[in-house]
Amino acid sequence: MNENLKPSLALIGGGRWGKNLLRNFHSLGVLHTLCDANEKLLDSYQSQYPGVRMTASLHSVMHDPAIDKVAIAAPALMHFQIAKEALMCGKDVFVEKPICMNVQEGEELIRLAQERGKILMVGHILQYHPAIHKLEEMVGRGELGKLQYIASNRLNLGAFRTEENALWNFAPHDISVILSLAGNRLPEEVRCTGGNYISQGVADTTMTTMTFDQELKAHIYVSWLHPFKEQKLVVIGSHGMAVFDDTKPIDEKLAVFRNYVRWSQGSIPEVNSSQPEFIPLALGEPLKAECQHFLNCCQERISPKTDGIEGLRVLKVLEAAQLSLESSGEKFHPKKLPVFSFAKPSYFAHESACVDDTATVGHDTKIWHFSHIMKGATIGDRCSIGQNVVVSPAVSIGSGVKIQNNVSIYTGVTVEEDVFIGPSAVFTNVINPRSPIPRKNEFKPTVIKQGATIGANSTIICGITIGRFSFVGAGAVVTKDVPPYALVVGNPAKQTGWMSRAGYKLPLPLKTPQGETLSAKCPGTGEEYLLEGALLRERENAPKEEMVHAR
Repeated sequence: MNENLKPSLALIGGGRWGKNLLRNFHSLGVLHTLCDANEKLLDSYQSQYPGVRMTASLHSVMHDPAIDKVAIAAPALMHFQIAKEALMCGKDVFVEKPICMNVQEGEELIRLAQERGKILMVGHILQYHPAIHKLEEMVGRGELGKLQYIASNRLNLGAFRTEENALWNFAPHDISVILSLAGNRLPEEVRCTGGNYISQGVADTTMTTMTFDQELKAHIYVSWLHPFKEQKLVVIGSHGMAVFDDTKPIDEKLAVFRNYVRWSQGSIPEVNSSQPEFIPLALGEPLKAECQHFLNCCQERISPKTDGIEGLRVLKVLEAAQLSLESSGEKFHPKKLPVFSFAKPSYFAHESACVDDTATVGHDTKIWHFSHIMKGATIGDRCSIGQNVVVSPAVSIGSGVKIQNNVSIYTGVTVEEDVFIGPSAVFTNVINPRSPIPRKNEFKPTVIKQGATIGANSTIICGITIGRFSFVGAGAVVTKDVPPYALVVGNPAKQTGWMSRAGYKLPLPLKTPQGETLSAKCPGTGEEYLLEGALLRERENAPKEEMVHAR
């Protein structure tokens, strides 16, 4: 049981997969309620999970003030409506894959979560598997060389579905991992073929091809018609291959074949036969790690690894693959199959700037003199990247971000939407650097949340989170997490006040006595904010009053 958390989570759906979430959330000591329409199923769980409330009423879950987190394991067609209602009722949401069934619904869930300051996480369980962690580290360090080809097979006999096909049921996990290995960028093209043999109109087997560029492609083959089980991911690079086989024992799940090709007579490739190198992995159940990650994100108010934006990327690929699948008809004609492309964005880069081939830059972004956007970096729409800026591999920068001159953003840093980074601000990614000691596998993640301001010449020590709409003063040295809306200054940085979303200082103390709430309005916009203890939040649709006391 997690001593720092209390039972405040409701699980929606206790069936085929929900029973696994039920077991894990209960073992973590946070399960308050199980909600399922099948009352016989609820009765069967009652003795196994004493103290857990069992209900068939979704309405009672959504309006129970004791429940502040909801995990959704209902059928995929119900994900959007349940997740939307939970967010609107002020609850953090974990939703099993896929996040929902179309891109428009996914974008609406992300908007709702952002507007209400709620956690939205998608259950892409492979992202929490120790083998995938190791594989991503190896790719990030360049151990396999330049990525060239990724292949995934996910095969089994049953369980057959009628509400969703094999593509939507099996492929989301593999798409999530492949996009991550490809630097969190969308493919330029998606093609998909398949066939339905059991239920009319429901594909039992599909083959999806994802083309990222001229040098990287991926295939995903899924089927529930195979008499054997296979869950295998093969990653091929210019200097090595890695094979993740989830059906193997823990000490054989991740194998690496290094320098698998040798060249004879100068130009003839030959197989360099060698025994695989098995990579040691930490023990632990990925689902439990995933559940714990959600709880940590809710407690610390940090963005999940598989947040709504990550889920939306996977959803875009799924939707394109479904369109391609529907266009192929009963026969597959490669030359006639339409290609559904994610159009390359248009952006401006000064002639002295360098944008690597595998970097992704959004629409209407401007990159100025002598800046370098490195391979695998992702920059959103409408960003302004000043002079002499370096964005390192695998860095993710959201839309509407402004980065002033002479800033280096290193691998491990994530910058969310509408962040301002002042001139010569400094980011780090290793806590104890030494020149002769490589520490690329020790990068500590740093997250700059939506709307935050990083002042000129400030230094952000790695491994921390800068909260939403917080404000770091010029020259500050930030060594620990900064709460949302907080104003911090000095060396080391300390909180001296609160800032509104619009960047005005609020007339509020740092905290209130227990049980007391203070309210103040933004001097610039009139928006109201509520301070409860040491947490500040926006008040929606409130009258524009002067500071008041409320109990």
